[in-house]
Amino acid sequence: MQRNQQTNSERVILITGCSSGIGYCVAHGLKTRGWRVFATARQAADVERLQAEGLESVCLDVRDALSIQSAVTEILARTDGRLDALFNNAGYGQPGAVEDVSRDALREQFETNLFGALEVTNQVIPVMRRQGAGQILYNSSVLGLVAFPYRGAYVASKFALEGLADTLRLELAGTGIHVCLIEPGPILSRFRDNAHTAYQRHIRAANSLHREKYAAMEARLLKEGPAAPFTLPPEAVLKRVIHALESPRPRARYPVTTPTYLFAILKRWLPTAMLDAILRRAGGEGRR
Repeated sequence: MQRNQQTNSERVILITGCSSGIGYCVAHGLKTRGWRVFATARQAADVERLQAEGLESVCLDVRDALSIQSAVTEILARTDGRLDALFNNAGYGQPGAVEDVSRDALREQFETNLFGALEVTNQVIPVMRRQGAGQILYNSSVLGLVAFPYRGAYVASKFALEGLADTLRLELAGTGIHVCLIEPGPILSRFRDNAHTAYQRHIRAANSLHREKYAAMEARLLKEGPAAPFTLPPEAVLKRVIHALESPRPRARYPVTTPTYLFAILKRWLPTAMLDAILRRAGGEGRR
């Protein structure tokens, strides 16, 4: 059955990173619309909580190949081998100046934000090929379009994710499988909490030439409530995900929030030196 002939109640989606924020909101939002949602999370306690809230949930750690394979196998067993959509949402941001980011820190960032998404995708593509239809969504970022200072590891992972998705879209042309990028700017979530944890784990601020910038950055990471202009709730992302999944002609990219639209335009039209000056100021040179 072609995707535009299906009702939502017949359609199945796997979402990674559903313990909070965007993944949590999208999982509940799609379930409300009738989708059969498999909301995955790394921690067993989060899986139990999601199940108690009425979602089908299994453990899936995108950093672990066996966890990915086990989760996909279990989901396909429950759906008689059907999977209509995948939303690669799991991710976090590693703050820090590029010169202070170790190879291990960068590897961890890519394991979650890129390598895990690639592996989950490659597990589900054969299923979608057999069906003759499918939808693969990647949660990217405004920082997949432009760079902010002191976000080098995160920026690199999202630039790479954008390139991977663009290539996959070309390779899957004509298969009935659509590939879309969701590109949020500032969204209310636990992103800053998780970033602060990563910062404490990997950045040695006391020994860094950037320690004064780090003090300002850390204050921003710990700030209660929105820390950037134009911050939107995760429902803004849900709205774009719904269009990508349910439109007969989904777009390749779905910008979310004013900053994403603005920086896409500025990158296209401004000279690099002028854009750099704007990005340094907008990025707070370390504050987030």
